[in-house]
Parts: sequence; structure tokens; C-alpha cells
Amino acid sequence: MQISAGGLAERHFADVEGLLTRATDEEVRRSGGRLDGAQLLQRARAALAEILRPAQEEYAAYAQAEAEGAPARLADRFAPRASAGACAAALGAGLATVLLIGGIEESATTAFVDAAIVAAAALLGFALQAVVAHQWSAERHAGSRNQPGGVEQLRLAWLTALEVRGVRPWFEQQRVVAPRRDPLGRDKGDARRPAPRARDRSGVARTRSVLNRSFDRLPDLGHPFIGRRSQLTQLTQWVNRDRARTETRPTVVVLHGPSGAGRTMLARWATHELRELFRGACLVDLRGQSESPLHTRDAILHLLNRLGAPREQLLFREGAGQSADPAQLRRLAERYHQHLAELPVILILDDATDAEQVRTLIPPRSASLVLVTAAEPLALDPDLPASVHHMALGPLDLAASEELLRASVTDGASIAPGPYDEAAWRRVTELCDGRPLLLRMVGSALDERSPSQLAEDLAAYGPPGGGLDPAERAMRLRYADQPEIARRLLRRLALVGRASLGARAAAALLDVGQQEAARQLEQLTGAGLLRHVRGNRYRLHDLVRRFARARLHDEETDEERSAAQERLIRSYAELADTVIRLVDGKTSTRADVLPAPAGGHGFASLDAALRWFDDETSFITSTLRHADERVDRTAVQHLLGALCDYCLLRGDLYRLGELNELTQAVNQGLLTRSVQWRTGVAARQLGELDKARSTLTSVVTLYQRAHNEAGTARALRDLGITLQHQGQLREAGEKLREALALQEGEGLDGDRAWTLHALAAVERERGRIVAARGMLREALRLHQGSGSVHGEAWTRFQLGQTLLLAGEIAPAERELRFSLDLYERSRDVRGVAWAMTELGLARVHDGDPVAAQEQLTTALARHRETEDARGEAWTLYDLGHALEDAGDGTGAVRTLEQARNMFSRMRDVYGLACARHHSARITRDIRADSTGSLRNSGFARQLLTDARRDFQRAGVNHGEAWCCLELTVIEAGNERLGQALGLADEALRLFTEGYGEGPDARGGDWARFLRCTLLPLASPGGSEVGEAVAQEELAELLRAEHPLRDPRLTDAAHTYAMMLQRGQGPESGWTAWRLGMVPRRGARDVIGVTTA
Repeated sequence: MQISAGGLAERHFADVEGLLTRATDEEVRRSGGRLDGAQLLQRARAALAEILRPAQEEYAAYAQAEAEGAPARLADRFAPRASAGACAAALGAGLATVLLIGGIEESATTAFVDAAIVAAAALLGFALQAVVAHQWSAERHAGSRNQPGGVEQLRLAWLTALEVRGVRPWFEQQRVVAPRRDPLGRDKGDARRPAPRARDRSGVARTRSVLNRSFDRLPDLGHPFIGRRSQLTQLTQWVNRDRARTETRPTVVVLHGPSGAGRTMLARWATHELRELFRGACLVDLRGQSESPLHTRDAILHLLNRLGAPREQLLFREGAGQSADPAQLRRLAERYHQHLAELPVILILDDATDAEQVRTLIPPRSASLVLVTAAEPLALDPDLPASVHHMALGPLDLAASEELLRASVTDGASIAPGPYDEAAWRRVTELCDGRPLLLRMVGSALDERSPSQLAEDLAAYGPPGGGLDPAERAMRLRYADQPEIARRLLRRLALVGRASLGARAAAALLDVGQQEAARQLEQLTGAGLLRHVRGNRYRLHDLVRRFARARLHDEETDEERSAAQERLIRSYAELADTVIRLVDGKTSTRADVLPAPAGGHGFASLDAALRWFDDETSFITSTLRHADERVDRTAVQHLLGALCDYCLLRGDLYRLGELNELTQAVNQGLLTRSVQWRTGVAARQLGELDKARSTLTSVVTLYQRAHNEAGTARALRDLGITLQHQGQLREAGEKLREALALQEGEGLDGDRAWTLHALAAVERERGRIVAARGMLREALRLHQGSGSVHGEAWTRFQLGQTLLLAGEIAPAERELRFSLDLYERSRDVRGVAWAMTELGLARVHDGDPVAAQEQLTTALARHRETEDARGEAWTLYDLGHALEDAGDGTGAVRTLEQARNMFSRMRDVYGLACARHHSARITRDIRADSTGSLRNSGFARQLLTDARRDFQRAGVNHGEAWCCLELTVIEAGNERLGQALGLADEALRLFTEGYGEGPDARGGDWARFLRCTLLPLASPGGSEVGEAVAQEELAELLRAEHPLRDPRLTDAAHTYAMMLQRGQGPESGWTAWRLGMVPRRGARDVIGVTTA
């Protein structure tokens, strides 16, 4: 038996090769195609001895048993070892024949012929004996070989041990090691596959956060839960058994039965029982039995949103309005499957009728549980890569039905007195078909009727099995029991879709007060016609909704229906406008629309108003989707605009994308402009700046064509902010000033305030902090005048940033903490994260890097949860400063490189220039410290040159000037003294010219000082002249004291002046860097405009 690598017989290579091939395919699939499978398999083959070693003991046992128990091959019986004796015997017999015949006859030919015959006969006899013996042995061992255990069991044990202890650990090790050496990536010349994006930490953080909350967002379990405990136990056992398998595949349980049989309640209880085994859960109503079933595309988007998918996929929806496009649906399904790969979650697909739709929603390669509720069994594909179980939910038995009926009696009431009548209980159960929903519904009538009376009243609508459906029979009975106002409310609830609702909506539908509406909701809930969701929220069951819709069309006119719906939309538009006005103030979008104060609508505080909007967003969306064409378009626009603003405030971009699709389908210019404008703002929040710019540019054009100046100004403002985020500060300032020019009229103070503080941010980044402070003071006054909590928060935030640049740390922190409080009041999670970032930066400026790191790390997590790419990038940038001050230069460079990559991806020229500047400076210092000189600074020089060019493009002169100073240090350290002096002069020119508000004295000080250190070495008049000029300029520098001077510069100037006085001149070379007399990071913290 030939042995190869690791002591493995050649005939066993096929088994090992199969294991390696399957493991390699799995790794390639896990990587999303980023790994080269052929190269990974080749490496595995090269490490075969290492892979085989952990299972060597099992292999030895298997090989020995195979050798002992396996039948010998026929060829083995003719092997040299077995046939040598036979051949020797034949040769001996032939020789004896030659001697014998030769002694009798004199013919040698005859003797040799006879000897050959004898030898051939001997060999033939040996061959015949070998064949017969082989056949007999094979037959004798055939039975034992096919018994359980034995060699085959040892073979399986070996392969299992090899996979568990050898193959898997080796591939896991490669998974860790491969990213460091990058030999497994596909050929860089392969242009067919785009380069994979870096790991999206923001997306990962959001997914984790959303999944943690997903179970809390499920509907209430539902009580009482009677009669389905055995089915719940069976379902749990199926799940536990399937999860014990080694193969990763989903478990699918189809719960089928008629409507009202308790399918969805059982699914909710199963989710609650099994939640510890899964990371998240989501319910999607497929509306299979309704007139408008949910499209597969919309179902996938809903699942992606609830399970934490990247938000840009939810805002920018491919193929809006083309849900049936197979190619787009296939791409979306692939993203959905990829998101859920190896993510164990529970999916409840409620009211399904389309088996193909269910198949698309089942995530392969995921240990998820998919609970499907359907009226009939679904014929799922037998090739579906999942463990599929079917559970029929039939009628409850008599004991469970009676228990449920008794439990459904209205709280505080009792069953009507009378003798126990088993036949009556049985008849009620039969008339309700044993369905839990119907039993709960009619059970609530037992406080007014005895069981026998209830059975008679139900039978009056038709006998069991008659023409009338049991559900229709039960609902007619309970509908007839209600007073007219409750029946009218039930009918009109069919107008508002499937979302839960509260007393305000009911009051608008009935045109009554809230207290009366709340009483009617409680009345319908007590009658079993409404389901209590939570708090004061209620929802119709699908069966009841269909019944109510039929009654609505039969008993009310079109005019009555439209009037009720318009009252609802108008009432909610006023309420929503009130909430947004409390947050954003009295802007042109809602100025003078709502004369009543917030308290007039029942909101005791801003927090109460925001809680109301939180509860009502789904209901408002559903109401807008079902709005009748006859409803006043102005009311619809106000409600839609307020909902969009709230989506932006809360970061609910899924709903904003949904509203965008809705308005595009309606195709009404006013609504489309309003939502498209907010969509552009949302794109900017996500860091999709190019999409935001193109969207907002088109919105500006639409408003201009409509001659809507207020709308044009708002869109120009957001376009200017987007340009600022891209680092195009000149263009941003132009757009914002153009918007301000359109906001001079009366009633536009709120709009003007938002534009002013946006323009102040642009001015601040260009170094014009005096103008910025003036604009922010004006914006603050206007925001307070319009009552905008949110606007005041952002203005104080911008003021805090401006004060930091002015070197006023304590006032800056005070403003930032004030803004943080206002953000928390208005529930702006993005604003909270930004305020925390700037408070961390304030700690950096105040020389407390440890506290800064802690604050910035917390802010970074907040930005990632909200997927605010720009906030994440600037927080990483500030964290790099904190790490540098804490002495971790390598960590600072790494963090700044992350920020640089994010700015580059967003195409933020200004942010990219800042990150390049500081990354270059720290890289230069690290390499210089390790080598003792600045000669190895080529990479830093290139980064600074690029940063200088970017600052020039952005119009940021102070950034360009500081780049010149850092380049001066590099050139001087490399003994290019003439070039260094020229760069110092250029920096001095930029600082002296200033940024539109006078010279920057702080930066100018450093430029003058570095010039003085270079003059003795690079003066055109020689070293003596240079020394004299340097001493004169240095003395002038020391005399020109001002409060914004960097303290380090004063020390350095005095030291260098003393060196010149003692005659330490050109012969020592340029010693400023070696002696630490160069600007550090803190020098640039403050813009030294002395008039600020």
C-alpha cells in the first residue's frame, strides 16, 4: 500500500479532496466571492500533512480495520509475494520433467516440450485455485461487511474527525491570517469584479442596534392563549431538532388554517418562546387574501428595514413603481439573502398565498426560523434548501373552546346565570367553527346572554355548515349588538388601512370629542371587534376589516366616506404641523397654518408631542396611502411634509423612501417637490453627497419653474449645505447668499435663521470667525423668535465650534452642552452625536486627551448607529488628535487614515485636506523620531502638497498657510533651505493677508519665527546679514505681544534669540526641529484674528 503526505494511502485521497473542495467553496461563498478558491485549495493541499495530523489516530484505526476486514483483491493473490512459491514449484516440476524424460528418450525437444506443458499446467492450477479461493472469501465476508459499524463506521469517524479537528480549524486560521498578507484576493488585473468595499462599521453598528430592538417592535402576544399549547410545543421541538444539525439551513413552518384559527397568535407566541435562540425578529403582513397583496419587493424592503440593512438601500429604491421587474427583484433578493446569510432571525410571513413569494423570502445559508401563516397548505418546492414542516390548525376541542369563551367575558362581568348546559356550549363552538378569534368575539356577549341564548342568536344567522361563513355569522351578531355610533366607527376604521390607531383618529372619523371616541374604541374592543395593541392603540383583524369595509360601502355614501377621511387627514395635518413647529419653529412650510398653540391640541410638552408622533407615523403613512382623491390636497401636503420632516429628525429613511415612491406614483408636482427635497437632505445625512447634490439641484429647478420663491430658497439652502459638506466652500457660500436674498420678506424669519447659521458654518471653515459669530447671533435671535428648539440647538452647536476656533474653550463648552440638551429635548439623535463629538474636541483643545478619547469613542458609536458617515469621519479625525496628544502616534495615524478614506469616499475636499495635513505631520514626526532626521519625509511631503492643493480648491487660506509651514519644516530638515525660506514667506503672506477679516496673528507668529531660523542659513545677503535681519525680526516679534499667541512660540523665540546672541549661527545648521522649536498640533487650534 503506497503512503503519501501525512501517512495517507493514495486510494483515500478522493475522500480528503472532497472535504477540502467543499470547505473551499464554503469559504469563497462566505467572502462574497472576494477569495480565489483555486489558490486557497492549492494552499490547503500544500498543508495536507498539517490538516491530517489531528485525525491520525482515527485514520490508523480505519486503515488497520480495512486491511484486516476488507476482502483481498484478486490481483493481490497474484502479487510476487503470493505467486513466488507457485512459480518456483512450476519451475521445479518443469526441471524434473526435463530430467525424467531426457533419461528415457534421447530427444531433447520432447523433453523440453513436456516440461513446458507441466509448468503451464502447474501455473494454470495455481490461477484456478486463486480465483476459486477469492470468490469463496468474498461470499463469506459479504454479510459481515454490510452490517452496521465495522470498517464503514470507522471511515465515517475518521472523516468526521478530519473535518472537525483538521479542515475547519485550518480554514478558520486562514480566515484570520489571509487579510494580513492578502495573497488570496483575486488578480488585480481582473476587472470583471469591482473591488470590495471596506467593512461598513456604521452598517454593522446599526444592524446590531436594530436587531436588539426588533423583538420589542413585534405586536403584543395576544391573550388569552388557550387551546394551542400542544402545537406550540411541537413547533419548538421541530426548531430545536433542526438547529442541532451541522448543516446551516433555515427552518420553515407553514401554519395553515382558516382566518381566525389563531395562526398569527401562535406564530407570535412561538417567537416569544424561542427568542433566546435568535438575534432578531420581524413580522411582515403579505396581505395575501386582500384586494392588494403586498409585492415581494415591498416585503423585502420592509424586512431589510426591520433587520438593520444599510439605509441607502431603503432610501434610494431601485425601480420605484416597477415592483414586477424580475431583474430588479432578483438583485434586491440577492442583497436580502446576503444580509441574512449566517444571521439567525425569526421571520413571520403573515397571510401568505403565493408559494413563489414565500420561497423568495426564505433566506438560504441562514439558521433562521420562518413562520408562514396561510389559509391553505403551500406547495413549497421540494428542492428548497430548508427544513420544511406543515402544521394544520383545526378547530379547538370542546374543553378548550369553553375555557376560551369563559375567559373572553368582559372584565368585571360574569356569565349570565343559569344551569350548566353542555349542549349549548358545544353548539356555540360548532357555530363558531372552533376558531379562537370567533370564540373570543362571541364570548364577550356571554355577560348579556346565557350560552343557550347565544347559540340561538348565532343559529338565527344560519345553521352550521350552511351558506353563511362562521366568521360572518359571529361578526354580524356582535355588530348588531353595538350602538349606532360604535357601528359607524367600526365601518370608518376600514378607511385607514392596517396600522394601529388611537382616540384622536377615532374622534376625527366620528367628528366627536376624544373622550367619546375613546369610549367607543373600548366598547368595540370589549365586543372582540378590535384588538388592543398597547397603551391606547388598537388594530382591526383582517377578517373584521373586510367585514367593516363591506358595511361601509353598503351603509354610507361616497360623500360621507370622503368627509370622514378629510376630517382625519386635516386633523392629523394640524397635529403633525404642531409637533414639527414645536421642533423646527415657524418656517415658511407651516407659518400661520396652525393658529392654536401646542397645548390646544392636548400636548402638555414637546416630549409628549414627539411621543405622539412616534406612535402615529405608521398610521399616518397608511392614511396617506389610502387617501381619497377628493380629499383636500393642501391638507395632504401639510401632513406629508410634516411626516417627511419627522422622518429626517428621527432618521427613518425607510419611511421617507416609501413616501417618495408614494408621491411619484401620484405624480402631483407640489407633493413630489416636497418629498424630493427631503430625500435630498436624507441623502446628505447618509454621506451620499453626489446623489444629494443632483437631487437638490433638480428640486431648485422645479421650485423655480413653479415660481415658488420660499421653496426655491429652502432648496438652495440645502444645496449650499451639501456643497459645504463636499468642501466646495466658495460655491456653498454663493448658494446660501442667494437663498438669503430670497428670504427678506415677511414671514420668512424662521427660514432665514436656518440659512444664516448654515452660512455661518461656511464662513467659519474659511476662517472668517468674526462674520460667523455675527451671523450666529442673528440666527439665534430669529430661531428664538420663531420658537425653533431644533434650530436653536444647531445654532448653539455652530457657535460652540466657532468659539473653539477663537480659543474660548469654557464658553464653547457651555454652548455645546446647551445644544446637547436641546438635541435631547427634540430627540435628534444625530445632533446628540455631533454635540458629543465637539465636546470631545473641546477636551483636546483643553489638554485633556484621556477624557477626549472617552468622549469621542462614545460619539463615534452614536454616529455609527445613525449611519452618519460625515459625523463618523470628523469624529475619527478628532480622535486622531486625541491619540496624538496622548502619545499614541501610530494609533493617531491609523485613525486619521480611516477618516481620510471616508472623506475621499464622500468627496469632501475640505475634510480630505484636513486629514491629509495632520496625517502627514504625524507621519513625518514618527519617522524623524525613529531615524533622527527629517530626510525620510517624502511621503509626508506628498500628503502635504496634496492637502495644500485641496485647501486651495476649497478656498481655505488658513489651511493652505499651515501646509506651507509644515512643508517649510520638511524642506529645511532636508537642507533645501532656499525652498524652505520661500515656503515660510508664502505662509507669512497668507497669514498677513488674512481671510477677509484682518491678519491671522497666531499663524503669522510661527511663519515669522521659522523665517528667522532660516535667514542665517539662506539669506541672499549671506549669513552675517541673515543673522542681523533675524535678530531684528525676532526682537520685533517678541515686542508684538497679543492674547492669541501660542505659548510655545514665546518660549521658542526667547530661546532662539539667546542662541543668536551667543553666536550659535550657521555652522550648527538648522536646529529648530531638533530643539522642538516648530509648531505642534495645538498651534492650529485657534485662528488668531485679533479683532474677533
